[in-house]
Amino acid sequence: MTKASTAINNPAEQPAPAKYSELFWVFAKIGLFTVGGGAVMLPLIQNSVVQEKRWLNDEEFTDMLALTNSAPGAFTINASLYIGYGQRGLSGATVAMLGMVTPSVVIIVLLAYLILMGKNVEILQQFFAGVRPIVAALLLDAAFKLRKDLLKTKFDWLLVSLGLAMIVLAGLNTVFVILAGAVISVLYNRQKLRQQTDIPKEGAEK
Repeated sequence: MTKASTAINNPAEQPAPAKYSELFWVFAKIGLFTVGGGAVMLPLIQNSVVQEKRWLNDEEFTDMLALTNSAPGAFTINASLYIGYGQRGLSGATVAMLGMVTPSVVIIVLLAYLILMGKNVEILQQFFAGVRPIVAALLLDAAFKLRKDLLKTKFDWLLVSLGLAMIVLAGLNTVFVILAGAVISVLYNRQKLRQQTDIPKEGAEK
């Protein structure tokens, strides 16, 4: 039984939606302490919304990850909109998105001001040079935690291998890789469903 069906059958067990202030500050914290791009935010988002707040479980998080990475736009913005909407509807999505982008806007404006005023920002360059290697560790940690939900079947491993080959060996654009994976998955599942429906027919004929 899924979490949604459990909540419907037992309304008392349905968790209360997050407060607007909670949505804002959770995503503001993620936006403030993430360096290196959207993918680096993945472990922080997972830790905040799955392990701490429990707004999503592991399976729901992987579904959100697939959807927000496939949709147009930045993954981080899509993720904040998705989670915020799930908690508080359209207003929750707006608050979560504002929380995600506010730290970046403030920091960029401040840095632009310092540069235009001729200030030396060498210390910031040194800071980011030390942070960048940690990005790889964060990504590996997120991949390790998600592997149980993302890679359940041999077909999943096949798609991972194919995707890596297309990106690393063939150098194909990630958009094409995502679309190719989606098409292959649709064709595979249709063929699997067709085979399952053909088996009862063959048994009836006998």
